[in-house]
Formats: sequence, structure tokens, C-alpha cells
Amino acid sequence: MTTTANQAAAPPRAIEAPVSVPVSGIADIGEGDRMYNCLPLYHSVGGVVAIGAALARGGSVVIAERFSAQAFWDDVARWRCTLFQYIGEMCRYLLAAPAHSIERRHRLRLCCGNGMAADVWAPFQERFQVPRVLEFYASTEGNFSLYNAEGKIGSIGRVPGFLAARNPIALVEFDFASGAPRRNADGLCIRCQAGESGEAIARIGGGEGNGLAGGFEGYTSAADTDKKILRNVFAPGDAWFRSGDLMRRDEHGFYFFVDRIGDTFRWKAENVATLEVAAALRSVPGVTDAAVYGVAVPGADGRAGMALLATSQTIDLAAVAERLRTTLPDYARPVFLRLCPTLEVTATFKHQKQTLIREGFDPGAIADPLYVFDRQADAYLPLSAERCDLIRRGAMRL
Repeated sequence: MTTTANQAAAPPRAIEAPVSVPVSGIADIGEGDRMYNCLPLYHSVGGVVAIGAALARGGSVVIAERFSAQAFWDDVARWRCTLFQYIGEMCRYLLAAPAHSIERRHRLRLCCGNGMAADVWAPFQERFQVPRVLEFYASTEGNFSLYNAEGKIGSIGRVPGFLAARNPIALVEFDFASGAPRRNADGLCIRCQAGESGEAIARIGGGEGNGLAGGFEGYTSAADTDKKILRNVFAPGDAWFRSGDLMRRDEHGFYFFVDRIGDTFRWKAENVATLEVAAALRSVPGVTDAAVYGVAVPGADGRAGMALLATSQTIDLAAVAERLRTTLPDYARPVFLRLCPTLEVTATFKHQKQTLIREGFDPGAIADPLYVFDRQADAYLPLSAERCDLIRRGAMRL
């Protein structure tokens, strides 16, 4: 464990990353603050935002080698941290961990990051007595960011009215068949209404003042850069940055993350948002984590939903079916289930879905218990070799 402090009155501009500076201001970080950072330093959040947000205001940073749910509260208390940076499922892991004797005896006044799930937010604050959560949205190459300064549970933030002109952001209808935003008869993109999901885009160089807002430097590959630029969006000749993320906005202007476009899949002519399905599955007793993805089925249009569930105990599959029946539309309920003790994740807590997609639902190649939803039985049944053969021949209705 090491600590780094910067007491200079005028911090060097090198650490003033576009996200770090707003976070330091909104979080009101001062010289007496200590940021606990257990995220990889090669990642932009761990290596730039967490460090920059504190050092930009004269605070200190406590750097741990890695995240450990067991050591987290000992570290936070020992180093008298007042802030910590989270990402993805880190807070869920802390919430799922056994009670720690000092989990409330700390100086934390705020945690900041992205990926705080709505079902974790309030329980996390209540159990650990963390007064404030500052959720934000940003990407390394993106030209816009959002901040949830009000603490609206589940939201990634909003754009205040006085900044709307400087930060032109829009949600546009997305066509999954073409893999691009939908166009109207005039060839222009269609704005989403409140409550509708669409791809988040931001005007390139269109903000007032043309400072950091709206800039997009692109990639080293011209082809990759061009894929991220959407042209002739709302007017001939305009250019907008494509985030690749689906979001929705409520009537009050708060944005909510729905899914990555690459993770969302089509089934029964409908779009399935994997994060919404995973949230429903995690609400089942005994399910500690869930990864949802689509798998190819011979002769079927689209991809069938499949969920890998990490379980802490024997799972009542009837309870799983009932929970999904009452919380999700028919097309979004997973066709296949795969059970395992734990889920493999990256250093930034992302599920390794591509491997799971390639493995599919073959009981001859997968050692984990597999189940398929049998519509006649209205229940999840073991996926035997015989049932798998029926599915492949199109003799079993999914």
C-alpha cells in the first residue's frame, strides 16, 4: 500500500483530465480528502480519474494493489479515507460480502464512479452508511460526459439547462437490423421521446465556445474514427459522435444506461437489454451474480437468451421462472440457464461474454449444469443431450 500527496497550490495541468476536473469540483474535494483507489492504474478510471480528481484539488490518493472485499474496510479505516472510486460490480461484491466489524466505522463521505446498479445503490448506502454516491458516465475517447450530482438512484446524470447549449447530447432511435441509427423519409435521424431507449450521440465541435465540449480527436486508425462519426444527423453536414451505448431519458432530463449496443441482442423480433435481465435474475435468492448474452440456435431468427448464474446455494428453478415471469416480458426471459459457483470477470469487473457466446449451450462440451425453458412444462428443465438434439432439429419450441 502506498500513498501519494500533492500539496501544491496550483496543480499541474497534466492531471486535469476532462472527467477528473468536474468530479473534483462536484465532489468538493479538498486538501483534507483522501481517495482510496484499488482499481488498475492502466485503466482510465483508476489511473486518471481517481488520481486526478484528488490531486487536482490538493488531496491525497491511497493506492491498493487490487480490490479485495475482505481487505477493503480495513484499508479505508487504516488510511482514514474520505472518498473511494468504484467501477462496475465492485459495490455489489462489497454488499454480498459477510458483515465486517468496522464496515461502518470509517470517514467516508462519498464514493464516485460508474456502473452502480440501481438495485445495489440504496442498500449499499444504508448498510455501510456512505452519505453520498456520485455516479458519472464517460468514455476515454468520448466527447461528452454526464454527472449525477443530485444522487438520483439508477441515473448516470443529466445536463443542466444552463449547459445544454455547450453540451449538445441526443438520444436517437436505433435500428438493430442495420446496426445504425434509424433514419426518417428525409434521411435524418429520429430523436427519442422521454422513456424511449436509443443510442446516445453528441455533437462534434457544436458546443458554444468550442472548448473541450464537443471535441473528438479520433483514433490512430482513420477507418475506426469514421465508424464513430455519424453525419447528416439532424441537418445536412452536421457531425455527431456515436457512443455505442443505449440510454433512455426520463421526463426530468435524467439519463439511464440501458446496455451496450454490442451486448443487446434480438429475439422474437424484440431487443433484449442484457443489464435489465441480469438485474431481474440477481433479485432471486441465492443468485450472487448473472451474465446475460444471446446464443445462436439453428433455424431460429435472432439469438436466444442465455444466462450464466453464480449461485451461493441450491437454486429453486421454479422461483427463477416465477420471478422472470413477473418482471420481464416473454421475449426477454432467458431460454437457457447455466449455473456455476462464481463468474470470471476482468480486472475492471466486466463479464467475459465472448467466450460464453462461443461455448453456446452444448451439454456435451460444458461441464456446468445447463437448463432450458420447456414451454409445455412451463418450467426450466435439465438440458440433456436428447433435448439439445430436439432444439437443433427445430423439434422443440423455444
